[in-house]
Amino acid sequence: MINKISSIITKNLVFLVIIFVVFGYIHPSILTKLKPYNEWFFTLTMFGIGFVLNFEDFVYVFKKFYIVLLGTLAQFLIMPLGGYLVGQIFSFPQDVKLGFIITGAVPGAMASNIISYLAKADVAYSISLTTSSTFLSPVLTPFFTYIFASSFIKINFWQMFFSILRMVVIPVILGLTIKSLLKEKIKNIINIFPAFSTIFIAFICGLVVALNKDFIKQMSFLILLAAILLNIWGLSLGYLAGYIYKLDESRRRTLSIEVGMQNAGLGAVLSLKHFSNQTAIPSAIFATLCVITASILAKIWSKK
Repeated sequence: MINKISSIITKNLVFLVIIFVVFGYIHPSILTKLKPYNEWFFTLTMFGIGFVLNFEDFVYVFKKFYIVLLGTLAQFLIMPLGGYLVGQIFSFPQDVKLGFIITGAVPGAMASNIISYLAKADVAYSISLTTSSTFLSPVLTPFFTYIFASSFIKINFWQMFFSILRMVVIPVILGLTIKSLLKEKIKNIINIFPAFSTIFIAFICGLVVALNKDFIKQMSFLILLAAILLNIWGLSLGYLAGYIYKLDESRRRTLSIEVGMQNAGLGAVLSLKHFSNQTAIPSAIFATLCVITASILAKIWSKK
């Protein structure tokens, strides 16, 4: 019963996000009271993701080190640059510009593994790329944020580094370790963690809307348009990178999905913690958008 409910929640991310966003817009005070706890929610989410991973995933990383390295480079070069460019094109306020850079600089989303499966792509490659970018994110996310944003706002590299280490890397390692030790004893509750992750992403999107209700009234369409462009940029150049790398079709699809989908929940949490409420808006919008577009793309590819 629990697994069935968890599966339903996980499959309906978009609907949950819409519900939380509408609720945050209508009753902002209720969600804003939970803002102090959003880091703990995210930490628990990443702890749960550790239960989904396996040590075999790291074996694949080392076995296919060359193509995993190329894919990770594509992830962190294409998206931060894209975030910077859309911010410049639309001449957003500096907080929103920074938000798009952070959205581009975070690692790939775990949901990309499911989308890769639906798209008949290389799922093992997808998991390896997500794992690699996640464990490198304490260094690469603040690094690329600094590269593209330090000209107009102060970026504290080490504060971001330790935040990501504490909220992402350590919880994932703990979850992975506990899973390997307990094994059969916890197999019946593993599906709960993706469901919790889904609820958290929906919550953080609703929280960002609640914190920025008045600002969103003025800028929502332009930010949505910029997020769509960033998403298309990632999906297209990710596939092109796979072509340049001479990967086969399934891995080109994987790389497209990996680059085009971001761990926008992390982007929103980092924005709220280190910068401003407005900085979190692009990540909140992108979190929902990238799931919709990648799902559509997977549906098209699955028929080929």
